[in-house]
Order: sequence, then C-alpha cells, then structure tokens
Amino acid sequence: MPFGMRSKLSRDFEQFGALLPRDWVAHVRDAYRIDLSGEYLGVAIPHPIGKASGQLSLRIDQLETDAGVGLAFVVLKTLIGQSAAGTRRMEAWAIHESRMAVERRNAADGREGWTVTWKGRGWDRSLEEYLSLLRAGRHLAASTGMLAIPSVKLHLPSTGEEFDVAEYNHTLQALREAWGEGELLVEKDFSPTLAGDTLAAEGERILRWVREVPGLMRTSSSGAVRVALKLMNARFDDDFQGEMLRAANEADAVTVFNRLWDPERGVAFGGWDLSDRNLRVLRTVPRSVPRSGTGNVCSGRLIAEYARAGCSSVQLHTFFQLPLSAYPAAAGSRTARALHSLVFDPRDGLLATMLDLEQAGVIGRVGGELRFLDLLP
Repeated sequence: MPFGMRSKLSRDFEQFGALLPRDWVAHVRDAYRIDLSGEYLGVAIPHPIGKASGQLSLRIDQLETDAGVGLAFVVLKTLIGQSAAGTRRMEAWAIHESRMAVERRNAADGREGWTVTWKGRGWDRSLEEYLSLLRAGRHLAASTGMLAIPSVKLHLPSTGEEFDVAEYNHTLQALREAWGEGELLVEKDFSPTLAGDTLAAEGERILRWVREVPGLMRTSSSGAVRVALKLMNARFDDDFQGEMLRAANEADAVTVFNRLWDPERGVAFGGWDLSDRNLRVLRTVPRSVPRSGTGNVCSGRLIAEYARAGCSSVQLHTFFQLPLSAYPAAAGSRTARALHSLVFDPRDGLLATMLDLEQAGVIGRVGGELRFLDLLP
C-alpha cells in the first residue's frame, strides 16, 4: 500500500475510533475511491457486512442501534414455524436462554480466537411478537436502508416421512403478510443438525432437505419469495460439505457455514477452525448461487478471504459481542466498534486489504475505483 494512503487510513482509524460517522461508506468512496457495495439474496447493499441471526437480533432497539451506525443488513432471530393450530414440529428448538458466554478458543494450530456459547436455539415467543418485530424491521429498512430479514426453522422430515406442508404454508403466509410489498426475503436455518440431534445422522436425509426445501417454501408463499439456505457444518467430512453446497443449487442464495460441533461439551463453537474449514470447502466448489459467508469473521482480511471464495456478503455474530477492551475504538456501540475495526484497521481492515491486493496486482481499478465485488472469482 502506498505510504500516503496508509497515513490517511491511520488518521481515519484514529479519528473514527472516537465516533464512527453514519456516512462512513460515502467517505470511503470519496477518500479512497473504493466501492464497498456487496450483495445479499440478490439485493444490492452498501457494503458486505451484516449481522447473523441470533440473540443480537431479537429486539427493535438492537436493530435501531445497528441501523444508526450503517450496518448493511440484519438477519432476525430464527422463528420456529407453526401450523394454523399453533403446533410446532420443531418445538424443541424454541428454548429460552439469552445468556451468552464469550470465550477464548484456541484453534488446533494454537491460534487464539473467540467463540460464543449459549443454550438457547430459536425464537421462544409468540408468532405474533415475531411478526411485530419483522414489521418494525421493515419500517426501519424503509427509513434507513438497512435490510431486516426473517429467519425461520421449519419441519425437517425423517426418512420416509413427508414435509409438514401445513406448517410451511401457515408460517410463510404469516411472514409474507408482515413483510408487505415486494419479494419476501427469508433465510431457512438448518442449524438443528448441529445440536447433536439424531436427524443429523444420515447424510442422504440432509441432502434431501437441502434439495427440496427451497421449492416447498416458494409454493407455500402466496407471493414471490427468495430463499437463502443457512447451511450447517454437518457431522461429516469436507466432501460432504461440498455435496451439500452443490445440492443447494435450487436456493436463491446460501449462507455458509454455521458453527462446528463439540461432542465433548455438547455445544457448537466458532473460531479459526471454523473459518479454516469453511474457506477450504468454499474454494473447492464453484459458485452456482450467491453466497453469504459466516464463521469467525473477525477482520477485514477474513472478509476478503470469504469474498475470494465467492461470498458477496458476510454475517457476523461473535465479533459483535466481544469485551469492549477487545476493540480498538474507545467509544460507540459494539456494532460501531466492530465496523471501525473491520473496515478501517490500517493493517488488517478491509480497506487496507483491498489496497494491498491492488498493489499485488490481484484486483485493479475500474473507472478509477476499486470494487469489493471484484474480489469474487
């Protein structure tokens, strides 16, 4: 990176550590001639960084904080689907547990990273409360531009069993009505197979879900719907991860891949082992549908690595809840501090990484600009 550009980046990093401006994306374009535009589920977003579904996306005040500092999108806490009679085939995942433990976790090679452990799974409140949150998210999107996307967990059948179509129909129709005008964007969460459940024991069963769920979700909605499948790290090898990714070609997008499973502790975990495996698999399978990367996204360099593995956006959860002392910024919400580090860090931030890749000849400027999406293969 040219010395003058590094000096400018260092000054911005220091200045924005006290207050990240709401218009920081426009500043990046003006000051560095870098276009950070990304894409999620076929929708253009101002930059690639979003929040993954979880405990940090279940209240409107959380969404308002994120929108106020310019986060690109948020995936809401995962709703547990239900029938018109109120029955939920995935009831076991509606567990209330909001307390999370942020922990250090060393990778197999000794690199120190972070993971978050909690016992809760999906949305444990009523469908009506979830729809209210979604409507509030849609109003917020209209006024700020930050997308708020529902996530849903729906019936996944055992071998020889049929899908519970009534549950799909009722849940998708309810989301459709709360969403309002335009195509419904929704993420289907497959993470139950992480939780040591017997449903995860048969690979062919998982592949059936991945192949058939997108079409079923489309026919269960009265209007147009775009479906992203959030794929898990299954309890098999890398080859199976690749099979699952190829089987998802009927989806409109994939979110790849959810956390690893620790059978000794009975919990899912993240850290460097997770991102290493995710990137290893993604690099071996050509991109057939848009990808959103997730898993140990802890620096701009990791964002660029996910992009070079075919991901036009990334979703974070752990990095938005580190101890305040772990962020270089001295003020602001955790979302603001995370964005400051991910984008402006003069060594490992996204801007520094893109400028380094330009100097190495990996990407070039188009019309005088570097473009994030040009990192994709």
